[in-house]
Amino acid sequence: MSHIAIIGATGRAGSQLLEEALRRGHTVTAIARKASAKLAGRANVKAVDLDVLDGAALEKTLAGHDAVFSAAHFATVPPAAIIEPTKRAGVKRLLVVGGAGSLFAAPGLKVIDTPNFPDAYRAEASAGGVFLDTLRNEKDLDWTFLSPSAEFVEGERTGKFRLGSNDLLVSAEGRSWISFADYAIAFIDELEKPAHSRQRYTIGY
Repeated sequence: MSHIAIIGATGRAGSQLLEEALRRGHTVTAIARKASAKLAGRANVKAVDLDVLDGAALEKTLAGHDAVFSAAHFATVPPAAIIEPTKRAGVKRLLVVGGAGSLFAAPGLKVIDTPNFPDAYRAEASAGGVFLDTLRNEKDLDWTFLSPSAEFVEGERTGKFRLGSNDLLVSAEGRSWISFADYAIAFIDELEKPAHSRQRYTIGY
């Protein structure tokens, strides 16, 4: 079993990654500003209260882990704030909770550039694209970036989903969506049996 760190472990995506990892017997260091308030006393969880922008503290916390998951918000946490402490800590694997904005809705047309893309999500989606581009130029880390579908929502843990590469997945009904719980299944699968080293991939129903 792996010893993993999850940055943003109390958020909607991070908390589901934590639950899925624990379900499969992994041990988790849960990192968030108020991690201990929500996770203190959980078996196989070390809750660490930390501002992710404190690079020295993050590096110290990450040392000794097999892999790091980042579920931090792109608009408030620049790529270097995650990538550099991970590298300095000596952790080789970085798995990033991505966004759908950088996926392609049609040949040559990214989701973020489609006419009806919500302005409320534009800053986060744009920053997510920058993070992905930064990873693609990263020489030292074994990284993976998993983009969800257009709708990333609360829902059932079904274990039934499709994986893709760089194109937005849309269901037969015309909806692009995935639950946090099923997303977590796919990403912990990737931890256990790496199939997308130094790649972005996507998930949807």
